[in-house]
Amino acid sequence: MNLNDFYEKGAQLFLPNLSVDLVIIGYTDSKLKCLLLQLGDKWILPGGYILRTESVDDATLRILQERTGLDDPHFKFLSVFGGKDRKFTEEWRQFFKINNLPFKEDYWTNDRFVTLAYYSLVDFESTTPVIGNLDTAFGWFDLDQLPNMMMDHKEIVLTAKERLKEDVRHEYLSYNLLAEDFTMPQLHQLHQTILGEELDRSRFQKKMLASGMFERLPKLQTDSPGRKPYLYRVKKD
Repeated sequence: MNLNDFYEKGAQLFLPNLSVDLVIIGYTDSKLKCLLLQLGDKWILPGGYILRTESVDDATLRILQERTGLDDPHFKFLSVFGGKDRKFTEEWRQFFKINNLPFKEDYWTNDRFVTLAYYSLVDFESTTPVIGNLDTAFGWFDLDQLPNMMMDHKEIVLTAKERLKEDVRHEYLSYNLLAEDFTMPQLHQLHQTILGEELDRSRFQKKMLASGMFERLPKLQTDSPGRKPYLYRVKKD
C-alpha cells in the first residue's frame, strides 16, 4: 500500500483509534538490545494497525513477522497505553514537513490512539529486520542507552524491561533470546544480564534442569583441549 492510500483509505481498512507497538528484544555481546526504527530525526518502536478482518493476535504476529523475518516469533502481552492526550498530530505534521508531503488535519492517524503493547524475545542472529514505507533505517539499541524516541515509546520500552525482569523469575522464556542449541553457562549469563545481579551458577543449572523443559544433546568429540559444556535445547512437544 502506498503512502497516499494509507492516509486516505486507512480508516476503511484498519480498526479506528487502536494500534500495536512491539518491544523486540535481542541479546548479543552479553547485552540486551531493542530493535528501533528511524522516523525523521527520532526513533520509534516497530508497530502497526489492526485490519478489520483480523484478530489482535493475528495482527501482532503479522507485524512481528514483517519486521523480523521470523516464522514463529515469541511475543507476550505487555500493557495498554492510552493516556487521554495520546494524540500525535504535531509529530506527524513535522514528519510530513521534513519529507515534503502534503499534510491534512483530518487524517485518521491524527486522532487519539490507544496502543496494545507486546514484548518479543528473539534470537539476534536469526532476525532480519525490515523497514517499512515510513521509516528510513533500523537499529539495535542497549536498553540502558536509548536514543531520542518519539511519542511515549521510551516509556513502553522501559516498562518492557522491568516486566521481563519479573517474568523470568517465574517463567521459563529467556531461551527465546538464544540460538536453538545453547549451553547452560550461556543461559546463566543471560539471566544475570536480564536481572542485573549475580546468580549462583550451580543452583541456577539445577533449577533449569529440574524444570524438565530442556534436553541435553549428545556431546560432540572435539580435538581442542579443555572441558566443553554440553549443549541443550528446548524439548519439543
